[in-house]
Amino acid sequence: MANNSLTGKEFDPSVLPAEFCKLYGGEPSSVSLFASPARINIIGEHIDYNGGKVFPAAINKYLYLAIRKRADDKIIYNDLRFPGTFEFNIHDRFAYKKEDDYANYLNGILSIISRKGYKLDTGFEVLMCSNLPAGGGISSSSALECGFAYAISELYGFNISRIDIAKIGQQSEHEFMNVQCGIMDQFIIATAKENTAEVLDCASLEYEYVPLILGDYRFIVMNTNKKRKLSDSKYNERRTECEKGLSILNENGAQLKNLCELSLAKFEELKGKLTDAVIQKRVKHVVTENARVYEAVDALKAGDLKKLGALLNASHESLKNDYEVSGIELDTLAETAQAQDGCIGARMTGAGFGGCAIALVHKDKVDSFIEAVDKIYAEKIGYSAGFFSCSSGNGVARLAF
Repeated sequence: MANNSLTGKEFDPSVLPAEFCKLYGGEPSSVSLFASPARINIIGEHIDYNGGKVFPAAINKYLYLAIRKRADDKIIYNDLRFPGTFEFNIHDRFAYKKEDDYANYLNGILSIISRKGYKLDTGFEVLMCSNLPAGGGISSSSALECGFAYAISELYGFNISRIDIAKIGQQSEHEFMNVQCGIMDQFIIATAKENTAEVLDCASLEYEYVPLILGDYRFIVMNTNKKRKLSDSKYNERRTECEKGLSILNENGAQLKNLCELSLAKFEELKGKLTDAVIQKRVKHVVTENARVYEAVDALKAGDLKKLGALLNASHESLKNDYEVSGIELDTLAETAQAQDGCIGARMTGAGFGGCAIALVHKDKVDSFIEAVDKIYAEKIGYSAGFFSCSSGNGVARLAF
């Protein structure tokens, strides 16, 4: 039987302040509560770090974080669903340690914030709970980073802008977690607005909100239930391959700041200079995917969902064959979804190597779609996938309770 939720029973954030006080004492009124969303990228995969335009939306699945200042210098982290307490001090010189698990993401943020001149005058305590799957491809790590950075900024009155929250999250990934990610995930999580997607130029950080009107269709997130870590995957390898392609093109007179400045016509003219077939395929994906972003934005503005669906299918084919970041689990989900009645497009989303795919499905076919796709997936892979229908959501925010 299909699992129609990514994580099983959804967590009710209104109970988190009371749970916080059971753990740390005091009254719920002393606690601040924050929410940080997951995201899907409608289209534009593996081009954010190549200077391309991407088209993500925050979704209505959240990580929740309760936080309160302490009277001493201690920092204490707890999570309702993960056992173990992590304790630090505001004067610590934070460094990545494998045994610190998720606390590394939080300490990375503190390290970057401190280097930017923001100083904590007291310690604090945190209790978290998430409705997002770790390593699930909808950016749980960026939700954690941006949600925590925003909470710290609000708690201590730092007034860090949303765009700078995104930049701090990315810098922490680069320097603390050793993942050379682009800016997309952190940017949409920090700046999203409900009922919109954002077309973001990752080179300039110029962005535009585009109404996300899907009519009778819904995005379905399909989780492979295969966990992966970007730092353990070939993510950094793909980025290096793109840098090599850019270097070769520039050695041959292209004069590009990034690969996404390369037009389709110019790629056809210069691709013979990319004599390494693998490098040529990587560059081909980047150039064609960037073009698909422009087409997808126009399609959504025009209400042409069939065109959008066709672009999703083309994106997956490119990610599978030219960029080679999908794998049997994601290919099974996307290709099985594409064959179902009521589905007009599907593709992997996120970094790949496991994680999630998305499908655009008619609302009247959602249940039969999930049942059919999960049956085929389980028969082929050996275990069930996870599914949920989602709508758009707001970016990081303080919640009333």
